[in-house]
Amino acid sequence: MAKNASVVSKLIILLIMPTPPKTIEDLMARCNAIAGLTLGQLASSLEQAVPKNLLKDKGWVGQLIEHALGATGGSQAVVDFADLGIELKTLPINQQGKPLESTYVCVAPLTGVTGLEWQNSWVCEKLRHILWLPVLAERQIPLAERVIGNAFLWQPNSAQQQALQQDWEELMELISLGGIADIRGATGKYLQLRPKAANSKALTDAIGSQGQPIRTLPRGFYLKTNFTAAILQQQFSLSVE
Repeated sequence: MAKNASVVSKLIILLIMPTPPKTIEDLMARCNAIAGLTLGQLASSLEQAVPKNLLKDKGWVGQLIEHALGATGGSQAVVDFADLGIELKTLPINQQGKPLESTYVCVAPLTGVTGLEWQNSWVCEKLRHILWLPVLAERQIPLAERVIGNAFLWQPNSAQQQALQQDWEELMELISLGGIADIRGATGKYLQLRPKAANSKALTDAIGSQGQPIRTLPRGFYLKTNFTAAILQQQFSLSVE
């Protein structure tokens, strides 16, 4: 009974929340209000249907959380909580607290990259201040029963910042020199470049190996699981296997 009352209390708090959050304290209070809820409970409180699976609705979890927390960034070229300078990243994890997949950061520019510097890049901006929100999302758990974890704020320390910058510079050099076809998932220690397209026909402009214009799949920057696992381990003092 007490557990059910707690859930109801959380949902009531969620329903009366103003949007968007005005302060970091307000944002974290919202995170605390939804922590421990299932995705089904949260969706129900927001009068949203839960899809059968994520095959055709891959971004549904992130969109649900954005709605609940009052994020306003959407598809605009701003971070999710623009007034606070904070980006939201949901992170699917297993029972041991290990990330289940790499984390999408943003689309990678494939042309006009000459002179672009890390400090002015969209990747750097996205990674300046992140609200991580873990979700227990092992494949055998039905989507509606997956549990929202405890969110936390994170900013890269100097070592992490340097490592990410080195990866970005390596990847951007390959793009600018026409080596996009040579970039693999293993390229980069923490940051990787992968195809990011709805289908194989969604092509974009890029630079070929001879400097010629080519058409290729759009690419996106992703944080590798070894990087996000280290962040979780530090935050929650998880055991290192």
